[in-house]
Amino acid sequence: MKNQLITTTQAVDPIFTFLFSSCLVLLLGITIAMIWFVVRYRRSRAPEPTSQVSGNVWLEVVWTALPTILVMGMFYYGWSGYLTLRDVPKNAMQVTAVARMWSWNFIYGNGKNSGKMYVPVGTPVQVNLESKDVVHGFYMPAFKIKRDVVPGMKNHVWFVATKPGSYDVFCSQYCGTGHSAMIATVEALPPEQFYSWLNQAQGGGESPGRAILEKRGCLGCHSLDGSPKVGPTLKGLFGTQVKVTRGGQPAVVTVDEAYLKESIVDPGAAIVEGFPPIMPATTDMPGAELEAVVEYLEHLK
Repeated sequence: MKNQLITTTQAVDPIFTFLFSSCLVLLLGITIAMIWFVVRYRRSRAPEPTSQVSGNVWLEVVWTALPTILVMGMFYYGWSGYLTLRDVPKNAMQVTAVARMWSWNFIYGNGKNSGKMYVPVGTPVQVNLESKDVVHGFYMPAFKIKRDVVPGMKNHVWFVATKPGSYDVFCSQYCGTGHSAMIATVEALPPEQFYSWLNQAQGGGESPGRAILEKRGCLGCHSLDGSPKVGPTLKGLFGTQVKVTRGGQPAVVTVDEAYLKESIVDPGAAIVEGFPPIMPATTDMPGAELEAVVEYLEHLK
């Protein structure tokens, strides 16, 4: 098969149609035969068995050969489709999808990263899968691809977007409290628009602090618009008073620069009331990034 000439959708759809059609034919055939036998050989019409037939070679050959042919056909189509899904075209663009509780971050060859995956229409894209914590699942229904994302294990998927549009990315493995919110988007753009976006400076005029929050996956648990998520919203947070549990004792703290830095570096020090203590420590964040995030939150009204 010339795998690079077809898309993953074109590889999967015929297999699904074949399996569904085969099962539908079998279901109808068995159901019709069952109804016919119930009517034809009901007890009131034939109270005693009259057949003296002890066997039929041709019938046994047919009901052995037909299922064998059907199963081998399913195997052929399934195996050829699997090869297509795993054999990446040589000209595929490389993107790395980094999963963590509970967000996706997409990194490109030039170092640019984004919370959305931008791809050019008509170009094969290989997505290299990485997990920073637990087992996740990279699932894109529109392109018929799903693959586990396992910590320490190399894995990949590939696809081709044939037309511009937005497509959903889900996590298909239950990965914790915020699993249902682990949703991202694939934006398929015409090639000229995509490469214009790719060659823009990181951030593209966006606040550096917000870009860092997106890159680090913070927005998977914390919203910027006041909507509820697994963690407290960041909108209008600075300067407010929040109830926390510190050292096992309830307390009220004012959200200032020191509190924000502590919450990022050591989130277990003060747990906000009403939220689970599930935020991982961010001890590897450089000081400049930490300052940029705090500055952004100070002005997030």
